[in-house]
Amino acid sequence: MNLQKSRLQTLLIYGILGAIALVTLFPLLWLISTSLKSPTENIFQSPPQLLPRQPTWDNFSTVWQSLPFGQYIYNSTLVSVLTVGLNLLFCALAAYPLARLSFVGRDWIFMAIVSTIMIPFQIVMIPLYILTVQIGLRNSYLGMIFPSLASAFGIFLLRQAFMSVPKEIEEAARMDGSSELGLWWYVMLPAIRPALVTLAIFVFIGAWSDFLWPLIVIQDENLYTLPLGVAKLAGTFSLDWRLVAAGSVISIAPVLVLFLVLQRYIVPTDSGSGVKG
Repeated sequence: MNLQKSRLQTLLIYGILGAIALVTLFPLLWLISTSLKSPTENIFQSPPQLLPRQPTWDNFSTVWQSLPFGQYIYNSTLVSVLTVGLNLLFCALAAYPLARLSFVGRDWIFMAIVSTIMIPFQIVMIPLYILTVQIGLRNSYLGMIFPSLASAFGIFLLRQAFMSVPKEIEEAARMDGSSELGLWWYVMLPAIRPALVTLAIFVFIGAWSDFLWPLIVIQDENLYTLPLGVAKLAGTFSLDWRLVAAGSVISIAPVLVLFLVLQRYIVPTDSGSGVKG
């Protein structure tokens, strides 16, 4: 009786999760379907048709040939990779002393950093743009990266991860003569790899899909990222939704691939902390 009840509960849970997943994935499926529809199909018909009657790849080829999407992909990749690398570096450098070192005002500094999460980007956008222009980063790759060099969320996430590392590992490294920087690089960073990967995914998605800041700081079309390219695509073809959908699919595909590749690193394992029972 208990076994049957447990099976019913499991089926109910999976049914609910499946329904939630379907609702969540429906916009993505609709976007892919629209990108594969031919010009003869009405994408606004009622009732809507999810599967295209005559699937075609012509929309993707038209988009790729009409605009320099290869350059847009290169720009987005360069900006996103540099943003991830620099963000992880600076957040880890800031989070480590806040988690493992003792100094006057440590907790107050941490609370001040975390409190900045409540400040919307729109409030600091204008002074940040003025600063970017003054230091000569306008209309450049570094100008797009500049606001994301560090983040309060990243510092918070990595601080919590550093605090979860057992002190025995730190003490053993110090007894072996490790310096503070060596301890941070060779011991602590490998121990919090799942947190680093999680932060990297969040930062990459944010940098890859960022539209507002590149729109403000970039005027040279050769430096356009994919979101700016998709926006330009909408105006180039007088808002042909099939082509816009094709461009959107091209822009989100790398993010989906990145998540599928790195998702196994997000879940911590027993060996993640370096301690085995």
